[in-house]
This record gives sequence, C-alpha cells and structure tokens, in this order.
Amino acid sequence: MRLAAFRRAFAAAVIVFAFAAPAAASTPAEDLVANNVHKGFDILNDTHLTQDQRRAAFEDFLIGVTDLKRVSIFTLGPYGEKVTQADRDAFATAFQHYAVAVYQSYFQRYAGQTLKVTGSRANAPADDIVTTQMIDPQDQGGRPLEVDFRVRSDTGTPVIVDFSVAGIWLAPAERDQFVAFLARDGGNVEALIAYLDQLRAHIASGN
Repeated sequence: MRLAAFRRAFAAAVIVFAFAAPAAASTPAEDLVANNVHKGFDILNDTHLTQDQRRAAFEDFLIGVTDLKRVSIFTLGPYGEKVTQADRDAFATAFQHYAVAVYQSYFQRYAGQTLKVTGSRANAPADDIVTTQMIDPQDQGGRPLEVDFRVRSDTGTPVIVDFSVAGIWLAPAERDQFVAFLARDGGNVEALIAYLDQLRAHIASGN
C-alpha cells in the first residue's frame, strides 16, 4: 500500500472514531471507544473555536485516548532500537503532528456518519480488539464498513494503539512504509522526520 493510500485509510479510521456515536459497552476497551467518540465530534464542530484552537484541542483529545508515541516507535520497526533516544523522541513528536494534520484534513468527509460498537475480543492479555461498524445514514442499503480498534491496557489505562479498516491494520502498513524509507536512506531518522513534516505541511495547505 502506498503511503498516500495508507494516509487516507488511516485518517478515515480515526475520523470515523471521532465522529462516532456512543454505544452501550460492557468492557473497559469498549467503554474507551464508546464513551469518548463524541468528544472528538464536539471539538471538530465547535464554531466558537479558531482553527488553531480546534487543532490544539483535538490534539489534546487524541493524546488522551491514544498512545501516539507508542505507535510512532512501532512504525520505526527494527530502526527503533538502533537510533538514539533523542531521534526517537523527535520522531514521536513529528509523527504526532503529522497524525493530527491528517485527522483534521478529513473530518468533514465523515460528518453525519456513526459508529456502532458490536463487541470485542481478547487479542492477548491486556490487549483487546473492539469491533465496530461505520454506518452511513444516507446509504440505507449499503453494507456497513467494519472499523476495529486495538486497545492496550498493559500500562494501566486503556489506550488505542491501532486501527483496522475493512480488515487492514494500519500501524503495520505505516511501519512497512517507514522502514522502506529508512532502508533507502541508510536509517536516517532525520530524513524521515523531514519527510513527515513535508507531508504535514502539504496536508495543512489543502493541496
């Protein structure tokens, strides 16, 4: 999967999450997905906020329900253990800003759609998959799109660490892209950070 296609799928999954409607839940992992989704919706549709205020508030929201730093290190693959701590921290920051820009650029495409939590299953100890369906009220006869969330609670508080759109898990797809980039550039994390910054600026410009 090319990075542009992955970016669209990744954004779709997270913005669907932000615009989803709360649903009854019976596990901590399901609660995390069901009880927080409306907060992203409220932030992104708050007309009293400026664009910068909305971006900052949405970023704070995402940090509260996801573990973007953990995801960012995962996407470095084997290079995550080879680079310095300073490079890992710098990449995590760039990844976070990049992700927020992607999410916000796509949110209007999913306005009006809802997400129904249909259940969950254990993937491993303290590692659950919450299964959901995206429902478009304008497409009554259409088949709902499955969007699943991987929730880890091994650090105490449940957090979202991955998304699956129509069966495609997104963090591994991005890891493949980033590892390929690093392999071409001799493991230069600074070059990858610069590339993410370029992507973020391109997305923010609306081009």
